[in-house]
Amino acid sequence: MVQPISPNSSEMKFLIFGAGAIGTYIGGSLALAGNQVVFVEQPKMVEQLREKGLRLDLTIDERRKMKDAFVIEPRSFSTEPSLEEAFKFGPFDVAIFALKSFDTIPAMEGLKSFAEKLPPILCLSNGVENEQSIARVLGADKVIYGTVTTAIGRRGAGDIVLEKLRGVGIAAGHPLSEKLVTALDKAFLKCRLYPEAHSMKWSKMLTNLIANPTSAILNLTAAQVFANKDLYKLEIEMLKECLAVMKAQNLQVYDLPGTPVRALAFATKLPLWLSKPFLSRAAGSGRGAKMPSFHIDLYSGRGQSEVEFLHGAIVREGKARGIPTPVNELLTNTLLALTKKEIPLEEFAGKPEKLLAQIGKWRVNK
Repeated sequence: MVQPISPNSSEMKFLIFGAGAIGTYIGGSLALAGNQVVFVEQPKMVEQLREKGLRLDLTIDERRKMKDAFVIEPRSFSTEPSLEEAFKFGPFDVAIFALKSFDTIPAMEGLKSFAEKLPPILCLSNGVENEQSIARVLGADKVIYGTVTTAIGRRGAGDIVLEKLRGVGIAAGHPLSEKLVTALDKAFLKCRLYPEAHSMKWSKMLTNLIANPTSAILNLTAAQVFANKDLYKLEIEMLKECLAVMKAQNLQVYDLPGTPVRALAFATKLPLWLSKPFLSRAAGSGRGAKMPSFHIDLYSGRGQSEVEFLHGAIVREGKARGIPTPVNELLTNTLLALTKKEIPLEEFAGKPEKLLAQIGKWRVNK
């Protein structure tokens, strides 16, 4: 059980946008380490968190030497339904932003009027364009580039389980970068500083691509995608396109916490039979037992997909630099059409040959 936090014992004061899986994990870990934490959430979620508090099952982290989950009482952190209410606990040192990429621009619209009061925002969202969207609204000085490679499962409101401990990356260059690395590392988050922001973010995106759109489009697990020789070739082509776009931008491939991204990139140069075991493990271990995120979003019926902000970003940057990205373009367009119900889910479900034929037609037409 966690005791109430004294304002004097707090090393930093954090504003957390949302108590989803990442928000709860990061915010809860920071609270456990003695930092002051305030969540901003929807009213219904606020009621639940104020009643039950947070539950963090971090038992797989041997450093903590805990056999049971941490229960953080509601009095040890704050949860507010609006920024106006949250600012009563300010000023804050840093805000943590880890929303889905399709929620970034709408969220920024809501934050415009609070630009002067908001602290710098550490963006942990997947994708390579979120920080630019934040900077356009709040200013470049209010953005800190970050990434999370740790796998977190969400059991309910404020209730998470640590599935695979890897770590957090923060890009150098902001006045708070090094202080943040220290604070997050003290919170057992295994934080590491990286010299260049865009190389770090693109390296993380490279890991998010594997068997993600193909799984959603075909309604197959990552293992089923990799078991099909032709689909596996498609995955390799998709990764090669991303690497080509990174090279055109003079970006490096960084190894991220607990994630050998450079080995993944090198695997695309190997014979297929040699690279397949490594990439298969990378596709499966990165997500735990869950289906890929694009599949989850598509079959939840929410009508939005991050494919536009991951694979779509590769396509946009490729066009700007004259780098062809036909595989990423077709996968993006196909998944978006399914998401918007322009074509039925059954169109490609369990039909890899149909998707592969579309790729062939696309290349001919291009």
